[in-house]
Amino acid sequence: MNHEPTMKKRQLLFLRDVFIYTFTAFGGPQAHIAMLLREFVEKRGYITEQELMELNALAQILPGPSSTQTLVGIAWKVGGLRLAIITFLVWILPSATIMCIAAISYKMWLTHSKFNEILRFVQPIAVGIVAYATYTFANRFLKTQVSVMLAVGALICTLILRSAYAFPILVLLGGIISSALETAPQESQLRVSLFANVNPKKVMYFIGILLAFAALGAIINQTSPFSLPIRLFENFYRNGILIFGGGQVLVPLMFTEFVEVKHYLTNSEFLSGFAFQQALPGPTFAFTSFIGGMTLGNKGFGIGGQVVGSLVAIVGINLPGLILILFIVPFWEDLKKITRIRNSLSGIMAVAVGFMATALIMLTIPFGLHWEAFGLMIATFLLLNFTKIKTPIVIIIGIILGLIF
Repeated sequence: MNHEPTMKKRQLLFLRDVFIYTFTAFGGPQAHIAMLLREFVEKRGYITEQELMELNALAQILPGPSSTQTLVGIAWKVGGLRLAIITFLVWILPSATIMCIAAISYKMWLTHSKFNEILRFVQPIAVGIVAYATYTFANRFLKTQVSVMLAVGALICTLILRSAYAFPILVLLGGIISSALETAPQESQLRVSLFANVNPKKVMYFIGILLAFAALGAIINQTSPFSLPIRLFENFYRNGILIFGGGQVLVPLMFTEFVEVKHYLTNSEFLSGFAFQQALPGPTFAFTSFIGGMTLGNKGFGIGGQVVGSLVAIVGINLPGLILILFIVPFWEDLKKITRIRNSLSGIMAVAVGFMATALIMLTIPFGLHWEAFGLMIATFLLLNFTKIKTPIVIIIGIILGLIF
């Protein structure tokens, strides 16, 4: 009789813990999983350690923001769909709002000479963070000759093609090649049993959203004020489908498409936003709020347009991952049995390492012969790799250096 009030109390307690977690979760996915283990498993017992590890493994297999998907998966297990959606909003909104404000106020701060001095130190530090992420991913995922070749191939292709459309093709090829080389033939029977449980309507919703906005973006008059926000949503939604490995892979995809190919942002704007986001708690994907806000701001849409740009970006980039985690968690037990799906991940991650290396090369080109910038980048890499100093602290060091010198 008292079961329902008890469940509601447990869910409110869960949301309170999510709120605290949102403002204390520094350091990216690796640090996030450690916090979830301590606070949500060991301290509160919302799920078991085995369930947390499985949810995290699932998030690694799926495209999208791994930290967000893991947290939403926990919420689904605790209180179902409604709690999962509320948890997503509590987790994403604070950092996305701050990044939107950063985009709106960026031009104002740019007129201050001290701000430019700070950027002189902070931007190379941001590239050093990308270098560290690239090294960490390469160390973890390039274990075989095939994975190394896939990474090098992805690097060469993206450097030559400089096209946003190279990414989905290379991700697909990487997954197909590693799955084909590492999977035994007897897998086909298990695949049939899994897809018997798939709701085709949900699959159509997922694909339909992408196609609908892609079509709208193509059909609508390019001079219409609605054209760019619609095309922007399609860009972020498409990238949300392609990003395997979380926030570290977000940077090369966003940089190539929005800086190199479409010129929506400058190199300096991109690096400034990325550095600022690294100093904040919460999801790395909140960086897209800055990109969306800056894009529409640079196109003359005003403050209202920048808010719309941030909203479009944050919804677009997160929606595929959110749909997938809520769609797949109910039949994860079946999915785990499919070796072919697991094996495709190694090729996808190898290609992602290639993308990260491309971004690193492109980000260092504007340094030219400025050895100070290269020195800061290398120092950042060494600090992150050989000490226990966390990313936000390194960013704060850069800001202090800019204020002093």
